[in-house]
Amino acid sequence: MFGIVCAEVGRFEPIELPEPVLGEDEAIVGIKRVGICGTDIHAFGGNQPFFTYPRVLGHELAGIIERIGENKAGLAVGDRVGIIPYMHCGKCGACRRGKTNCCVSMKVLGVHIDGGMRERIAVPISHLVRANDLTLDQAAVLEPLSIGAHAVRRSGLQAGETALVIGGGPIGLGVMAFARHAGARVVAMDVNEARLAFCRSWARIDETVNARGDALDELTRLTNGELPTVVFDATGNAASMAAAFGLTAHGGTLVYVGLVKTDIAFHDPLFHSRELTLMGSRNATREDFETVYEAVRSGSIDVERYITHRAPIGDMIESFSDWMDPTSGVIKAMVEL
Repeated sequence: MFGIVCAEVGRFEPIELPEPVLGEDEAIVGIKRVGICGTDIHAFGGNQPFFTYPRVLGHELAGIIERIGENKAGLAVGDRVGIIPYMHCGKCGACRRGKTNCCVSMKVLGVHIDGGMRERIAVPISHLVRANDLTLDQAAVLEPLSIGAHAVRRSGLQAGETALVIGGGPIGLGVMAFARHAGARVVAMDVNEARLAFCRSWARIDETVNARGDALDELTRLTNGELPTVVFDATGNAASMAAAFGLTAHGGTLVYVGLVKTDIAFHDPLFHSRELTLMGSRNATREDFETVYEAVRSGSIDVERYITHRAPIGDMIESFSDWMDPTSGVIKAMVEL
């Protein structure tokens, strides 16, 4: 079975992998789409926390069930599925409280254990989302969009609030889309004008701010001096994450959606004087996947424009370096099998 492994920092290798074995309460899924995200780029560049090499990447996955036994979910051979890549234990305190997205023993496909950059994979039936009403492309982007949906749900954002989303990449775009769905006024911030234009057009957000200018002054103007009540940082950039404290309203909430492999420092008097709430948002739950599924199925999420680049798996290694180039205009790259 053909696959691609990230053998070490900065090096992919085509590889022959053993066929997956069908275990109890599992399905064998023929992988048809693999989305590329920041996690894959960070892993390739040696900047991904909790990561070891060699590793088969790929956690934004869609495919077709090839083998499956009797199951309560009613899934069958030939069903199109999206995959929830967060393998939780189901027993720890977080899992028992329904927070499977931050399981104590979390194993994420393509990060902690080998992922889907291969022809077939064995997946627990509990982690499959039937997607016969979606295209393969749509099923593959359920995962990145669910991260944004989860962040918005976790933040408690209410209709009528002003939300700032820092970072106009694929995760930030998902946050924007679901913040808007929640009825908030949404402001996007990025350093790239082309990205900001895409945010306006794709996520239909209300305002944009270029972070290369005086972002605080512009936000103050847009909010009549009150600043956004909920700020989401989806950059994975330590400087941006630290600066976000100063962009959040008094009594507001700052949500770290992006992940960075370092410490974050902040000025405690600023944090306390504003009585800020600081949150981490990790992964997503099935509830978030179902929310995104309905949004995509209804047509309120434009997946066709969200996916900007694609390549067959045989060309992935050559294409990957282009996808890492900020000047390429990539939003979401998709590998096809």
